[in-house]
Amino acid sequence: MARAQFNRKEVVDNLISLFWANGFSASSMQQVVKATGLKPGSLYLSFGNKEALFREALEGYAEKGIAKIKVTLEKAPTVGHGICKILEGMVLESTSKNYCSCFLVKTQLELSSNDNVFHKFASEKLEEIESIYRDYLEKEYSSETSKNRAASLMLNIFGMRVYGYQQGSANMLRKGLREGLPWLPWMKNL
Repeated sequence: MARAQFNRKEVVDNLISLFWANGFSASSMQQVVKATGLKPGSLYLSFGNKEALFREALEGYAEKGIAKIKVTLEKAPTVGHGICKILEGMVLESTSKNYCSCFLVKTQLELSSNDNVFHKFASEKLEEIESIYRDYLEKEYSSETSKNRAASLMLNIFGMRVYGYQQGSANMLRKGLREGLPWLPWMKNL
């Protein structure tokens, strides 16, 4: 039997788009087949069941986000400037026409049972992101201050990601972030 030939990263990106927009429950296997361009047999052989497909999409989304956060914080002149740059990107995403919120947060909301494996996974990834912010903040602040600021940052991010805004209201989000996170070195454009 011949092995299916496809670009796994491309397929996972298509899965991310589908599950991110529709969620787990509202995404049918017919939609998965259409989004990936693969036949059902190839999907099941290469990925497993719908749960495995969703897990891979959720993991791919989380890893991309974590990598982007780390790169941005590493390249920034200060942790605060890096956080401001990350927040500005989120403001632009949150006010874009096709905004879908955060895939991790959406998963938590959709699959809100704490014993749900995907809820647990999304929660762990969000805790990992908070830990990354805390670790970077500890380069410039005390451990206690860093812990509190990382928590405050995540609360503001969750609010923005869930609440979102209509297109064109980026300035309102920026004002809210400035108010909620006064310790950051806000620049004129944010």
